[in-house]
Amino acid sequence: MENLIYTYFPDLTETQKRQISELFPLYSEWNAKINVISRKDIDNLYLHHVLHSLAIARLIQFPAGSKVLDVGTGGGFPGIPLAILFPDVSFYLCDSTLKKINVVKEVSASLGLKNVRAAQVRAEEIDEKFDFVVSRAVAELKKFLPWVWNNIERGEIAGVKKGILYLKGGELLEEISEAQALLKIAPQMVGKHEISNWFKEPFFEEKSILYIKR
Repeated sequence: MENLIYTYFPDLTETQKRQISELFPLYSEWNAKINVISRKDIDNLYLHHVLHSLAIARLIQFPAGSKVLDVGTGGGFPGIPLAILFPDVSFYLCDSTLKKINVVKEVSASLGLKNVRAAQVRAEEIDEKFDFVVSRAVAELKKFLPWVWNNIERGEIAGVKKGILYLKGGELLEEISEAQALLKIAPQMVGKHEISNWFKEPFFEEKSILYIKR
């Protein structure tokens, strides 16, 4: 099943391949105790969760030394797959549900990820600055953006514009325009990128990444 990941990311190191291959047994074990991922969906872990998370890496490459906040990470998505892919980037995974954060900590430790920290905290309670925020559709954009807008540094890091990378499905134009109006974001600062441009599986046909530059 992990071969799907190697098809799209053929240049992984042996360590990264080992970590990717360990995701399924780890999440299967934890899912039997705590419903981190829908029980019906665990067999689709690599397609629906890991590869979906890694779509962000097809859009931008996080520069070494950058700091990324994953909001509403649940069991660790997109944060853990991205942390595997970018070992020189620091990831802070947060969620309001303690049992999910405990799974994130255990999975990260089992994989040997030194670049991940996790906490049970709401995004709006975090008093820290980051280069990027990532998330998988935890709320409507106009609700989500105010939670994290002031946590993102302005400008660039190593030539990459800082901002939010938001995985979302469906028709988003109205949602984007409402968020732009609320926070007075210039239209050219928001890009909508179709994941189907990179991954051919039908699952991705109506899924996008919103890149909101700060």
